[in-house]
Amino acid sequence: MLSIYENLIALTEEEEEILDQAKSNVNKTVYTNQQDFVIERAKFLPDNKLIVIRKHPRYIAFPTHRHDYIELNYVYHGKLKQKVGQEWIELQKGELLFLNQHIEHELEPCGDEDLIINFIIDPKFFDHMFQNLDIEGAEQSIINFLISGLFNHDRAGHYLYFRVSKEREIQEIIKKMILEMMEPSIFSEVTMKFQMGLLMVQLMEHADKAITRSNHLYDHRIVVEVLAYINDSYQTASLEHISNHLQMASYNLSKQIKKSTGKTFKEILQERRLEEAKILLKHTQISIDQIAEDIGYENISYFYRIFKKRYGCTPRVFRERD
Repeated sequence: MLSIYENLIALTEEEEEILDQAKSNVNKTVYTNQQDFVIERAKFLPDNKLIVIRKHPRYIAFPTHRHDYIELNYVYHGKLKQKVGQEWIELQKGELLFLNQHIEHELEPCGDEDLIINFIIDPKFFDHMFQNLDIEGAEQSIINFLISGLFNHDRAGHYLYFRVSKEREIQEIIKKMILEMMEPSIFSEVTMKFQMGLLMVQLMEHADKAITRSNHLYDHRIVVEVLAYINDSYQTASLEHISNHLQMASYNLSKQIKKSTGKTFKEILQERRLEEAKILLKHTQISIDQIAEDIGYENISYFYRIFKKRYGCTPRVFRERD
C-alpha cells in the first residue's frame, strides 16, 4: 500500500495536462460557470455531500478569486504562498488556513514537493455547530469566523491562519481525513463529518495559535445564541420570546441579527422550518398538512406557498421525486 506522501507526489490528470501543454493560465471552466472567477462548490460537491477533499494542482498560479463555500488549505509537505486580501501568507508544513466565502485570494504555483490539500466545505455543515457551541467558553475569533463565513453578505473578508504543525492531535485528524479521501468507503461521508467536527474542537482549544483578520469584527455572541434558539425551538420560536430572554428590545435585536447575518429573524426561522419539512417529506409518511403543523405553521396554504417559492415545487411533488 502506498503511503500518503507517495499518493500525493504522483501526478494527477490535471497536473499532467498542465505540464504537457505548458499551461500558464488556469482553465476557469473547470472551476466556475460564472464570468467572475468565483469557484463554485457545485463543481466539486455532489448534492448529498457537505465536505470534499482534493489535492491542490501544482505547477500553475491561481489568479485572484473567491469561493461560494468555506475552504481549508492544509500543507502536507512543502509550502504554499498566497495573497489573502492584501496580505501575503506563506503556509508551512502542517499549517492550516480557513477562508470564508467572501475573501479574495490568489496563489503562487506549487513546486514538485509542495503537497497541498484543499477541503471544500458547504456552509451548511456548520449549522449544527451552533446548537452545541458553548457561548461563554468558545473562542470569539472562531465564532466571528463562522458567522462571517455563513451569513455575511457584504463580502467581508475573513480568514483564520493556524500555526499548529506541532499539535499531534490536529495532525492525526487531518491525516485520517486524507486517508479517507484516498480510500473512500460507504462510510466516508459520515467519517469526514465526524473528523471535521473533531478538528473544529481541537482548533478552538488551540485558538491562541490562530492569526485572524476581518474587515468587520462584531460581537456575535448574541446572534449565536439566537441561532441556537431557532435550531432547538423552531416549532414555536418567536422574536419576542428570545428578545425577552436576552433582555433586549425586539427592534434592537432584529437590527443586530440583520447586521450580522444579512437575514431577518423571520427568514432564518423559515429556512430552519423548511429544512425540517424536507427531511420529514423524504423520510416519513406523515401527511403534508401534519408536517406543516409540526414545524410550526398553522396556516397550511402559507406553508405550501413558501415551500414552492423556495424549492420551485409543491411539497407533494418534492416528496414524489426520487
